[in-house]
Amino acid sequence: MLPELSLLVRLVRMVDDVPTPPPRLKGRRGAPVTYPERIFLKGLLVMLLRQLTTAHALLAFLEQDDLAIAQLRAELSAPIIPSRRTWERRLAQLPQRLPELIGSLGRRLVTELEPWLSAEGPGEGHAAALDSTPLKTGGGVWHKRDRQQGVIPHSAIDTEAGWSKSGCHGWWFGCKLHLSVTTGHSRIPLAAEVTVANVGDNLIAPELLAELPEDLRYLLGDAQSQDPGLREVCEERGFHLITPRRGPHPHRDDGVGVRRIFHRLRSQTMEPFNGIFKDLFGWHWRMPVRGLQKTQILALGAVWLYQLVLRYPHRQQLEPGKGIKALLRAA
Repeated sequence: MLPELSLLVRLVRMVDDVPTPPPRLKGRRGAPVTYPERIFLKGLLVMLLRQLTTAHALLAFLEQDDLAIAQLRAELSAPIIPSRRTWERRLAQLPQRLPELIGSLGRRLVTELEPWLSAEGPGEGHAAALDSTPLKTGGGVWHKRDRQQGVIPHSAIDTEAGWSKSGCHGWWFGCKLHLSVTTGHSRIPLAAEVTVANVGDNLIAPELLAELPEDLRYLLGDAQSQDPGLREVCEERGFHLITPRRGPHPHRDDGVGVRRIFHRLRSQTMEPFNGIFKDLFGWHWRMPVRGLQKTQILALGAVWLYQLVLRYPHRQQLEPGKGIKALLRAA
């Protein structure tokens, strides 16, 4: 009798069932690619599920003498497991690829889960929210005075991180996860990017818009989204960009009631999603890695994993989004 596949292997195998757009062709030099991209995407999922942050830790995990690990080794072999150096090199290429994969899977999930058909509140249909959330770095902060003088107080400081300020978090040091998520109860991530903290949301928003579904109608942003260039891009795509209005409160124009509804809807979408997402991976206080590239690998990979986990119960004819934390812990 064949042994039953572990939950970890079943989640990893979902990568084979995900339609992925082909990489954008670019002129490249050197030897041809030996290992398919899916092997490294599967390896990244294992790293996230088992809280491994380096290729060395992943390979050490795969050396365990266990039946479930043996099944996992078979998934990551083609026909042999890549070397540590190959893992490091190919994982480093994923930050340029993952936003495209997240957008592709997000559009597929909207088609499969139909989140807007079950919209209950006004404005929930065909709407998505736009926001960013802090990914704070460990190892202390690098103050502006020391940065200007080229002084690094101690080696644990992440010199690639930056400063930012928000009304909710105050001043913080690290990177920033930019997200677009469907409104309502499903909260499907549609697009994602990771930058240094001091990069404005309005500068990254056009890249997120490129990955959004064609049938989207309302895009809900914050004050930073009040950018004429961003509004122009939304109009070209057929989206209505809805943001708070500048000026002293209370506003008394005819649209204030509608904007208040959309603002509440955006808060009910992004704040719970950001909290759940960080809680799943234990990133409320700080990221487990330093450097922009390593943060991008983990954060963007986690968004893609979250999308896969939304798809898993749907394939089992269960309610999507329910019990995600328990599912990830069980894996």
